Amino acid sequence: MSSTVRSTRRPAPLAATEPPAQAGVVIAGLVAALVLGGFIFTRSGQVPALLFGLGLALGFVLFHSRFGFTSAWRQLVAVRQGKALRAHMLMLAVACTLFAPILANGVGFQDVATLPTLAPIGYGLFVGSFLFGVGMQLGGSCASGTLFAIGSGHTAILLTLAGFVGGATLGAYHFPWWMELPSQEPVSLTDWFGGYAGAWVASLVLMAAIVGATYLLARNRSVPDLEPAPVAHGAARAVRGSWPLWVGALLLAGLNAATLWISGGAWGVTFAFALWGSKILDAVGVDVMSWGFWQDPANLAKYDAGIWAEKTSVMDFGIIIGALIASAAAGAFVLHRRVPLRLGAGAVVGGLLMGYGARIAFGCNIGAYFSGIASFSLHGWLWGVMAIVGTYVGLAFRPLLGLRNPQPSDSVC
Repeated sequence: MSSTVRSTRRPAPLAATEPPAQAGVVIAGLVAALVLGGFIFTRSGQVPALLFGLGLALGFVLFHSRFGFTSAWRQLVAVRQGKALRAHMLMLAVACTLFAPILANGVGFQDVATLPTLAPIGYGLFVGSFLFGVGMQLGGSCASGTLFAIGSGHTAILLTLAGFVGGATLGAYHFPWWMELPSQEPVSLTDWFGGYAGAWVASLVLMAAIVGATYLLARNRSVPDLEPAPVAHGAARAVRGSWPLWVGALLLAGLNAATLWISGGAWGVTFAFALWGSKILDAVGVDVMSWGFWQDPANLAKYDAGIWAEKTSVMDFGIIIGALIASAAAGAFVLHRRVPLRLGAGAVVGGLLMGYGARIAFGCNIGAYFSGIASFSLHGWLWGVMAIVGTYVGLAFRPLLGLRNPQPSDSVC
């Protein structure tokens, strides 16, 4: 029997008429970017302003490439479609290649020390990443996906963000309890393989094995090709149409490496959510400074710096505005005003699970999975495995919320 993987995708013609660019929204987004970028620069300095600019670029790339983490794992588990996961491996391989010399050198922009994203291996990592995997499928997006979806006008994702902030804040409150449980010190692959060169080779071998496994998983099965057809070709596709996944993979890897070089640490998303939630509670009289999480000197310094200086916070704002500009330029910015009750409930619950999970697991699909693996940390790989396990559970609950799982008969998603 042939082992060829069959795709159900049919060639899709370009749309007869492309949606017009929404000039008013584009202008509003550009003005917002300039005003907020200028405010961050004057208030917090050059580095936060540069990071805000990187956030704008990330939002643009995330929107146009529709680079998914939630959908990638859902497609893999539900219909054995591994195309998006293979894009993950390309992104991670390029990121590892860029991270290795930066981390080995140890010095970045303006002589800032560059540090890998490492985290201990314990109950918090395993439970948190599992909860995040469940929450992704219920909330309909991941950490980065939540931000660029909000920028694109998806009102329901605001509920996911609200849950995200609440869950991350609760996770910060409970964080000391999780840290008291038995755990293993952070493990870097550089310790196992004799430095960054050996860790880089080992990482690429593992990624190649995962790519091969996705083809074996789909062997003798008809799997849908879920990448949408572009609505524009040529130069216009850069601002008007969808980009191939491999383009998004390369650009995201490069932007993450730029984040590492400029700030000294890799890209993250969800620390900002705990910061925002704690600032809100502080404003209404809750003594968040008594929490063990904020008594940690490193976290306290970020809290004192505030939302307009802390790295993940300014980058998150940039991602939202960057996606807004990108979606409006493509004519795709649409405010969804009505949110069905079950969908809204799933968005909030999914956000709560992701926020709490990310905080106790030392990061989300970006801070732990993407940046952790790119930094040669074992915890990044373990996070990804547990998130996939959580995906199985999340898929089982999606129909209860009126959400449809991918089917083998699908052609485009």
